[in-house]
Amino acid sequence: MKPLASNLLSVRRRYAMLAVDVDKILCFITRLGIGVLQAMPLMWAARIGRAGGEVVFWLDGRHRRMAIANLTRCFQHEQSAANIRALAHENFRRIGENTCGAIHAAGMSAARLREVLQVKGPGISPHDAADGCQPSSRLFATGHFGNFEAFVHMGFYLSGYACAATYRGIRQPALNRLFLGLRTRSGTRMFERRSEAEELKRALDKGGVLLTLVADQSTRDGGLEVNFFGQPCFASRAPAVMASRYHCELFVPICYRIGLGRWVIETGEAIPTHANGHRRSGDEITRDINAAMETAVRRDPANWFWVHNRWKLRRAATT
Repeated sequence: MKPLASNLLSVRRRYAMLAVDVDKILCFITRLGIGVLQAMPLMWAARIGRAGGEVVFWLDGRHRRMAIANLTRCFQHEQSAANIRALAHENFRRIGENTCGAIHAAGMSAARLREVLQVKGPGISPHDAADGCQPSSRLFATGHFGNFEAFVHMGFYLSGYACAATYRGIRQPALNRLFLGLRTRSGTRMFERRSEAEELKRALDKGGVLLTLVADQSTRDGGLEVNFFGQPCFASRAPAVMASRYHCELFVPICYRIGLGRWVIETGEAIPTHANGHRRSGDEITRDINAAMETAVRRDPANWFWVHNRWKLRRAATT
């Protein structure tokens, strides 16, 4: 038994060392790619991203079929099959453009970023608290629209708030630190969703936080069933629950593409969390959030992230 245990331990150590080496290699290659994209003009980076999206559209059959199926689900009575395929094709190009654009923008100064990214709407108005008082927090419930990574730069557009967002860490530690560094250059604090929930709650308790949550993924377990394009899907209750619990102003900002390597974030009007002096239910608020997202998808269908499955079924209970 001892030789077997020793061999297993040796295999585990070798695997751990290999994982570290792979992490370092991936980090080096990624850092090199980031450096190249940030060194070139934004227009070049955007065009490279669109070309990459073009290639992926033809090579990645699984996600191409997913995008076409999702678009057909939503627009089969409004668009021809040819138009739906064209929307999926453009969607892949946009995803590539937004990815490379986001990487390039992560290295921009505040002044340069303002030239390519506009932010407008009531959600970025100054707080109306008395001088010296901590403002109530604001919550941005957004989705995978346009260059959604641009929300980590909100600190450049709204003063008086501590900007925060959540993320899901990746397994490779060096890569995780690299991407985290890109997202925090403008001062936004990132909270890992699975391990730093308590720290996030404490920050919201203090007030004065602008928190961005990406909330258009299917959450199946614990999610609320809502209609999205007339068909049932599951939506996260987190934005509604957190806005009510921590007395946040709630907005559904959307990032739209307005040109090659150019975007605008529109916050829209606040989603009310109270009506007639009473707190609205989380389910009502969640439905309003998803209705606002559906409106945004209809405004520019190619702008959303069609390659994920928004309409999953709830997992069957295990016995």
